[in-house]
Amino acid sequence: MSDIHELMIAVDLRDEISENELAELRWHLGIGPRPEHLSIVTKFPVVVEDDSGAPVIEDDPYPLLAGRGAALRVGGVLCSALASRADLPRKGWSLMSRQEVHPEEFERVGELLCWLATRAHEMHLLGGGAVGVGFLRFCEARVPDVLLVERGQVSWP
Repeated sequence: MSDIHELMIAVDLRDEISENELAELRWHLGIGPRPEHLSIVTKFPVVVEDDSGAPVIEDDPYPLLAGRGAALRVGGVLCSALASRADLPRKGWSLMSRQEVHPEEFERVGELLCWLATRAHEMHLLGGGAVGVGFLRFCEARVPDVLLVERGQVSWP
């Protein structure tokens, strides 16, 4: 048995994203280089051993939604895309990502989802201030759960 989940994100973003934020978003999606300064998800702590064998915490940033190719556990393909909506009535960006995630990654991925929710077009706004950002499905489940961001928190099932 595995703890892997299928994460599907589909959200339209308002046209209020700075060039630096856009660069970081592209990096997280695996479609751009890592920017020098991270402002969306800023901490990637990992425990490693120093030269004497003592544990130390280091920062090891990695893109959160950059998986590509055949999925190992959930079937189908891992992918991410970002498209400009500059020529459409609802200007901004359309983002889609399908990834395999482990619960240990929920905190960092949740930071990114919360950031996306604050920039989501009103079509994603649900009652009570919740924002629909996608779906999460345990690898052995048949039906996904809706992923909502409410009051700055992701409703992980």
